[in-house]
Amino acid sequence: MFKVVGRAQVWVYRRTGGRVGGKWRIGAGFRKPVPTLLLDHSGRKSGITYTTPLLYITDGADTIIVASQGGLAKHPQWYRNLCANPDTHIQIRRDRLPVRAVTADPQQRARLWPMLVDAYADFDTYQAWTEREIPVIILRPRAE
Repeated sequence: MFKVVGRAQVWVYRRTGGRVGGKWRIGAGFRKPVPTLLLDHSGRKSGITYTTPLLYITDGADTIIVASQGGLAKHPQWYRNLCANPDTHIQIRRDRLPVRAVTADPQQRARLWPMLVDAYADFDTYQAWTEREIPVIILRPRAE
């Protein structure tokens, strides 16, 4: 079900330049919508390019995302793919940007986590639901 909804959101987001699908309005996002981007990632085994819609915040020139997967016990596939192939692209609204993904170190995570929870309070709930530390990913601009 989530895969079908995700594919539909990607399709609509791309067709409308993010006017539709560009804000997350579920859970904590119902009262305080959160911006959404499209993350391209290459399968670490298959090499196939996938696109995943994700919530994000900005920190200066960097874009910050979270590998929460709703608090499930395992990291999402897209995160494992980024660890193997960190150079990728994101789409924010109509802009497609080259980025390099870096997992935040403990100090960076400690600084960014409160900002992420301020943007989407459910991240704290997801962290409480799992024993794994939910990774925070910094997407740094890169030249192509």
